[in-house]
Amino acid sequence: MRPVLCLVTDRQRLEPAPSKEDALVGLVGAAARAGVDLIQVRERDLEGGPLTRLVRRCVEAVAGTRARVLVNDRLDVALAAGAHGVHLPGHGVAAMRARRVAPRGFLIGRSIHHASEAARVAAEGGLDYLVFGAVFPTPSKTGVAPAGVEGLAAAAAAVHLPVLAIGGVTSDRAHEIAHAGAAGAAAIAMFSESYAQGIDRLNALVAQWSRQWSWLNGRAPTSAR
Repeated sequence: MRPVLCLVTDRQRLEPAPSKEDALVGLVGAAARAGVDLIQVRERDLEGGPLTRLVRRCVEAVAGTRARVLVNDRLDVALAAGAHGVHLPGHGVAAMRARRVAPRGFLIGRSIHHASEAARVAAEGGLDYLVFGAVFPTPSKTGVAPAGVEGLAAAAAAVHLPVLAIGGVTSDRAHEIAHAGAAGAAAIAMFSESYAQGIDRLNALVAQWSRQWSWLNGRAPTSAR
């Protein structure tokens, strides 16, 4: 079974081509064609209108691939833009509340930080997958102790949902993540930095994950509805 890979976007890390929005859409399309499963559009500085337009472009960019576009936090934008789902932060709206207004097949995920939190939100229902972290040290979470593969394993064991690792994720850590029982991984830098080196490097990264994924405990997320 192959890993579930999720690109989390941050256009500020990209070189304008000609704009950062254009560069982001280029990355999204390349990642989808390389075999990335989920694209989480997390551009927190954008207001509703510009974000909706960007998400629509991302949805167009993944057409014809298996990739699915999710919007971070903004359920309203996800629905307006025709995205495939929403990714809820830990403090976000309850998944079942989002599920009541979402179309059939809409993916709903949530960020978690502890195994007990994983068990609680899973029991509440409405979720298709969880993202757990930070697992490893990462510059984006300074001052926060990483949970480690032990924390990841505890979260994965606590639920029957696919759990993706985030935070300091690299292809060299794929084996540890798999053996912790995770279904895959989510990352910002791993994908954006590979893309900056060329599309061939991004393709090689995704292929490397598949080769290293000797086994995993989980399945690719499908809608709970």
